[in-house]
Amino acid sequence: MIEKTETGSGLVFIYTTLPDTGTADRIGRQLVESRLAACVNIYPEIRSIFEWEGKVESESEVVAFIKTRVELADRVMEETRKLHPYDVPALLVLPIEGGNEDYIGWAKEQARGG
Repeated sequence: MIEKTETGSGLVFIYTTLPDTGTADRIGRQLVESRLAACVNIYPEIRSIFEWEGKVESESEVVAFIKTRVELADRVMEETRKLHPYDVPALLVLPIEGGNEDYIGWAKEQARGG
C-alpha cells in the first residue's frame, strides 16, 4: 500500500551539491545522528557547469539527497548551511508525494528532530 495524504507523504528530499564525498559523508552523518534526516543518499562524480562571479565554471561535485520530514526542512537547511563549504549552496526542497507505507513510516520515525 502507498501512503499518501493531501500534502504528500509528509517527507521531502533536500537536494544539495558538495565539493567531494568526504564533505557529503560528514554532513550526512551529522544530520542522521542528530535525527534531522532519516537517510542521505550521496551520488559521486557529477559535473556542474555554472556562472560564478562573471566566469563560466565547470567543476566536479557530488550530490546529496537528504530525506526528512516536511516540518524539519527549514531546520535541516539551516544546519546544512552551517556545515556547507559553499558561499551559496544549492538547498532545494523537493516533495516526496508518496511511497511504500513501511518505508515512509520508518523514515518518519528516524527523522524526528532530536
